[in-house]
Amino acid sequence: MLASAATLGATQVGRAATLPQRAAAAPARAAWLEGVRQRNAVLDALFYDVGVVGQDEAVSISPWLAAEGAILVVPPSGAGALKLYNSVDGFVASGGAEVSILAVAGVGSSALGSAAFARNVADALGKPVAAVVSGYGLADMAAEALGGFFWFGMLNGVRHAFEGIDRLTEIGVVQEPWPFAAAGDLPVRQSRDTRTVLAMLMEPGLSFDLLVGHSKGNLVISEALFDLRRQDPGNATALAAAATIVTISARIAMPTGFRTLDVMGALDWFGGMNSRLDIAPDHLVAGAWHHTNTELAAHLPVTSTLRAVLGQDS
Repeated sequence: MLASAATLGATQVGRAATLPQRAAAAPARAAWLEGVRQRNAVLDALFYDVGVVGQDEAVSISPWLAAEGAILVVPPSGAGALKLYNSVDGFVASGGAEVSILAVAGVGSSALGSAAFARNVADALGKPVAAVVSGYGLADMAAEALGGFFWFGMLNGVRHAFEGIDRLTEIGVVQEPWPFAAAGDLPVRQSRDTRTVLAMLMEPGLSFDLLVGHSKGNLVISEALFDLRRQDPGNATALAAAATIVTISARIAMPTGFRTLDVMGALDWFGGMNSRLDIAPDHLVAGAWHHTNTELAAHLPVTSTLRAVLGQDS
């Protein structure tokens, strides 16, 4: 755990240094949630392979641990530092069209875990990965209090109901993507992470051939795809023909027509509680539980598993 502990420590120090600035907009809210967000960074260090994120990178993203809907571009290990964008437009303007892989993490829901998960995926395929941060706010706290941290598939609507408060009180980190404004059909029940994924899938300048999710991230991808099919059936059909979806550690229903590969750890009862019982796993990883931190026993090794599942073993 040496690499993971060092990365987590750098993240927490950087986070503490920026607290006064982040608390300026809503001090009470910041104080209330900061401890929970710090806790979730620790959860990410347990559930994700954060040792693959450099300490300098960890410090650079530490103020945005809870920046729901932010986009990280994460190259493979040794191929450069990650970059963070607060809007789809910014991502596109900075060369987003060159990124064909989209990843969404879950569990602790911070930029640290998102970066680690995306780097594992990038290392598997040797390409940069765009990761959408799930974030953590009052909405997530409300869902968690009612069991949504474990049963997010059933209680996801609770999180949506509280997000209006988050938008009013959080310092402006993420520019809200509203792809349906012109059509007059605003999916107000969708969370910012889902809206960002949806906006990226609808952006004409972007093209993805692989979508990878872990835990709650699979639900985010599912919600975005169902709305894509409802709002733009032609785009959804084209994406289904071109893309593969890999779900890790939670089996969530995707729209008909999409090629989905469901990966589960053989020991993963936690992911099983968050899974559709009528969906059988396509690939079971022997001796693996829910976490992907390679420094811990019973981990699910994302990099080698993806290579095997996608037939890219060297």
